[in-house]
Amino acid sequence: MEHYNAVHENGQNVDEIVQQNAALGSEINRLRAQIEALELLVDTDTLTPLANRRAFTRRLEFEIGQTARHQTKTTIAFIDVNGLKKINDQYGHVAGDTALCHVADILQCSFRATDLVARIGGDEFAVILDHAGEEAIAARMEALGHCLADSPLDLEGTPFPISLAWGLTAIRGDDSVESAISRADAVMYRSKSAN
Repeated sequence: MEHYNAVHENGQNVDEIVQQNAALGSEINRLRAQIEALELLVDTDTLTPLANRRAFTRRLEFEIGQTARHQTKTTIAFIDVNGLKKINDQYGHVAGDTALCHVADILQCSFRATDLVARIGGDEFAVILDHAGEEAIAARMEALGHCLADSPLDLEGTPFPISLAWGLTAIRGDDSVESAISRADAVMYRSKSAN
């Protein structure tokens, strides 16, 4: 019985073309996975497992657009770690980094998977909470403060309590990234000054 090999109009065997297409499909999938890994790396803070300022800014731009178009309810929590300088001075910068990672872990566990928790620089963190009003978030922030108080950082066998100053602001449809951050930052600093 004679074996028939189909031949494409360019003279290539159809089986060869199918194999080449499968190889190309595998290579495309490998490259997509690499791109996803690189995008995650670019959007992740270098110290903590949280999103970084770049990812926060991109998400905030999106949420401002959503608020302008659909009047969605989105709030920013701007958070500052109290006493980090004291930890750095007394125990060194490695201890300060440990404190930031401790706060990052607790923040990550305290919010919904749909919220974006980010370290935006130094000892400052921010959270974007969509479909959440300021009162509900204020209650969550109070609970977060209690959680941190109940989970002091262990520095050389000494429990070191960590507290946070925070401010909340609702995103407005006419906001820019800068105006929303500036407003949340101002509320946080007023809170810090009051304590």
